[in-house]
Amino acid sequence: MQAFIEACKTGQIDADIALVLSNSPDAAGLATAAAAGIATTSIDHRRYESRKDFDAALVSTLQPYQPDLVILAGFMRILTPVFITPFAGKLLNIHPSLLPKYPGLNTHRRALEAGDSEAGVTVHYVTQELDGGPPIIQARVPIEQGDSPETLATRVIVQEHIIYPIAAKWQLQGRLQLDEQGAILDGKRIPATGIDYVQGIE
Repeated sequence: MQAFIEACKTGQIDADIALVLSNSPDAAGLATAAAAGIATTSIDHRRYESRKDFDAALVSTLQPYQPDLVILAGFMRILTPVFITPFAGKLLNIHPSLLPKYPGLNTHRRALEAGDSEAGVTVHYVTQELDGGPPIIQARVPIEQGDSPETLATRVIVQEHIIYPIAAKWQLQGRLQLDEQGAILDGKRIPATGIDYVQGIE
């Protein structure tokens, strides 16, 4: 949340954050956004009988804002087509692994248990496949001797705060598109695992 607030404030992203929405009224991001003067609201998923009903409530809350981009961050609910379809092509998520490796939970532990030499993070479009939307950009983080899931996560999140605003900026500039074959940046097909982040990429 703070990374996006700063990116908009400094002009890295030419946009205003219209609303921060959470399914948890105690989410730290709500307090962060409110302190920055951004509108916030929460919709408790436990009040709804089904995922579809909850997703419909999300859509009815967001649609009046006519968002150009919907960013998922720390949102752990599995979304249904009821939510995904209205925002198709402008719905981004971030996942703490080098997708397609380790979709789902406990990604850092799984990377360590597999003996991987690196971990990382992926920004991707959201589709109806869990963590299966086309990758846009990835940042790689070397795994160091003695790493725990917690120490690895600490280094990965630094990269999350770098690459997520970059992907958002591309989308809002109209440089990034989604079609049936995957993601496209500046008219060129993005590789199946996304663009590898290097310092200075814009």
